Amino acid sequence: MSIYLAVFMVVAYFIWIKCFHNRHRRTLLKSLQTVLEVPSLSEINGDGIRALIITAHPDDECMFFAPTILRLVELDAIVHLLCLSEGNYYNQGAQRKQELFNSCAVLGIQHSRITIVDHKNLPDDPKAEWRVSLVSSIIVKHMRAHTFNMVLTFDGRGVSGHANHIAIYKTVRLCFAVPGDRWPPQEVHLLPRASPQQFAAIMFLLFFRRTGLQNAMLCHRSQLLWFRYLYIAFSRYMFTNTFQVIPQGPKNLKIY
Repeated sequence: MSIYLAVFMVVAYFIWIKCFHNRHRRTLLKSLQTVLEVPSLSEINGDGIRALIITAHPDDECMFFAPTILRLVELDAIVHLLCLSEGNYYNQGAQRKQELFNSCAVLGIQHSRITIVDHKNLPDDPKAEWRVSLVSSIIVKHMRAHTFNMVLTFDGRGVSGHANHIAIYKTVRLCFAVPGDRWPPQEVHLLPRASPQQFAAIMFLLFFRRTGLQNAMLCHRSQLLWFRYLYIAFSRYMFTNTFQVIPQGPKNLKIY
């Protein structure tokens, strides 16, 4: 009886994910339609998308953002990755850096579009408090060197609760909430482009080819403990991504 219940739960889980995919697929297409400024959904392709994924550590890109990256690459979008540490918590920084390059090659991100930051004040440490001023200066510098019309990063809980993830979210939210010249003149934002009063508006779930994602995860050999295999099999972030609106804040908001 327990075996049948387990099988039922697994099947129900995958059906649930597929239903969410069907429900939100049109939301993704409409959001991309807004960014690309095309008159109809049938004309959507990724030629006009320049996306920046901001992460904290090597392996974040495939643990949390792989469905998005794979779909954007399939649409021929230009995808950049900004990783704010080498993941040197266990003194494996050099190895993890190479693992990140290998993972991105599987996901379809070109080597020249990967930036890994190695800064002594941005350690890979769940107890470390990354300063918003430092993180914002790095992100702003990177964005001023490129032209992006889509920015994706962690939510307010850092997805997994990691302090470094949360620091990135706080920085991006505060920076985009402040009007003025903190960001490049072209106005970097998430979707939709038609709303200058919002930082971001995109919600979509994707059902994708799991082979590519699994291969990307397997590139991070130094991180493949037993529970990571369970994560690969059952985590919803291996199937779907959901992005929410971050409203623009008051004009007198300051960042310290």
